[in-house]
Amino acid sequence: MAIQAKPLTNTEVKAAKTINKELSLYDGGGLLLFVKSSGVKTWRLRYYHPSTKKRTTLTLGHYPTLSLAEARRVREEIRALLAQGIDPQEQQRQQQEKEKASNNNTFAKITADWFAVKKSKGLRAHTLNDIWRSLEKNIFPYVEGVAITKLTAQTFIQAMEPIRVSGRLETVRRVTQRINEVMNYAVNAGLLQANPAAKISQVFEKPVIKHMPTIRPEQLPDLMRSLSVANIELQTRLVIEFQLLTIARPAEAASARWDEINLIDKTWTIPAGRMKMRREHVVPLSPQSLAVLEVMKSISAHRPFVFPSFKDPSLPMNSSSANAALRRMGYKGILVSHGLRAIASTALNEKGFAPDVIEAALSHVDTNEVRRAYNRSTYLEQRRVLMDWWGEFVEQSATGKFTAAEGVRGLRIK
Repeated sequence: MAIQAKPLTNTEVKAAKTINKELSLYDGGGLLLFVKSSGVKTWRLRYYHPSTKKRTTLTLGHYPTLSLAEARRVREEIRALLAQGIDPQEQQRQQQEKEKASNNNTFAKITADWFAVKKSKGLRAHTLNDIWRSLEKNIFPYVEGVAITKLTAQTFIQAMEPIRVSGRLETVRRVTQRINEVMNYAVNAGLLQANPAAKISQVFEKPVIKHMPTIRPEQLPDLMRSLSVANIELQTRLVIEFQLLTIARPAEAASARWDEINLIDKTWTIPAGRMKMRREHVVPLSPQSLAVLEVMKSISAHRPFVFPSFKDPSLPMNSSSANAALRRMGYKGILVSHGLRAIASTALNEKGFAPDVIEAALSHVDTNEVRRAYNRSTYLEQRRVLMDWWGEFVEQSATGKFTAAEGVRGLRIK
């Protein structure tokens, strides 16, 4: 049949049929309706490839799913691409591959990719485990297999709702923060244009900040007395004393290694990988701290860790052991092991030590970025004096030579 000179009408398209052979009805501009004897009608577009100049045919879709008007609209879009030297079939293939890749980039996969980068930053094993478990437990059941391009703010909000209803607002805060890290990773990797979860935290109530339970320095004699008679393992008592004397965090003290201890320089160097702020920290060891290590020598000097695990000596002691002991001693809700640092901070501030030296002893990082950039001092020598004073304070509290009536300022170094 000859090519028609005039455009098709809706009536012609609807009535088109053939019995013995296939039929092509032309609408102009390369658009044609291909009719099979089975009755199937397909829109096709014939054009010249912009690079090879060879004649090519592209299938657009079936009638009546794709109407005459819609087929003409697609034809004009393709002609616009051709005018720009773009092959519509190549663009279609790229779009399909992009969509396939997008569907493969599920939240679980992107989270795994992000987590691999997170692990390379040297975070502690228990911190990494906590991060992964929080997402695996609270978010994966809802969005694990969903493509990140299909995730919306509402998707995440609905997933977080059971946690919010249960009152675990601190968990909501942490999980929301981690969701944002994953989605920001996807944006930075070029997989998303924007992070749909960027502002979901504004939907939830903020958790009330609760300070770690602690006691005043004047109450330290009572604590030391309770510690001396407590029905706990010697090593547990010593790890509490070591943490108190070094002002270290619970996990840092419990994981102390013998190869980090320098008995000649009287220092304990905690590597950056085990520090909260990812910065190496050198602790001057007071005579009282060295006395604790001397006792532990006979117990664990043949082990890598100063305070080895009771169950598996090749591993460090569990940092929660100190908290469990304090609870058994009657300090539940009154003092936790992390609160030992607060006792030291209060005593040192009230004694009048320089705030910068105290903050350095606590291994805190200056919140002022400009000041932090210029102030690189570790105040090591000043901290030796501070730690010796603090060791003396703890010892006199333990021996009864210091009482609450004397006050913090009453103690002087010998």
